[in-house]
Amino acid sequence: MSVHHLLAADVYDFSLGRLGSTTGALLGLAGVVVAGLALARPAGRFGAARGSLGASTAIVAGLISMALNVLVAATADGGLGTGNGLGGAYVAMLVGLIGTALGGLALARSRRTAQRNGYERVSGSSSGS
Repeated sequence: MSVHHLLAADVYDFSLGRLGSTTGALLGLAGVVVAGLALARPAGRFGAARGSLGASTAIVAGLISMALNVLVAATADGGLGTGNGLGGAYVAMLVGLIGTALGGLALARSRRTAQRNGYERVSGSSSGS
């Protein structure tokens, strides 16, 4: 038996690296879905008409997904194909990045919509009086 066979995880084993990359991928995918809903349905529950809830949720989910998968990629023992979740971590980082980017687009749209409708954000200090 070679050293490579001893280092590689079995096909049916679910190692911590695989668990981390799968969790990060699902979180990133949730961010992509929420951002897509915020972009596609601006008058809906997660859209621009209700504020930036969907956009903020997508950005946070994408950032957490990317951070988790950077941790998985940094702590993986072997290379690609060893069963340590490195390939999944790379894919999940990309999904998290897409979720963050779409969430940023939805946030920019919600701010433009709010300014156009006259709903400017209230700052901490009041001017005038």
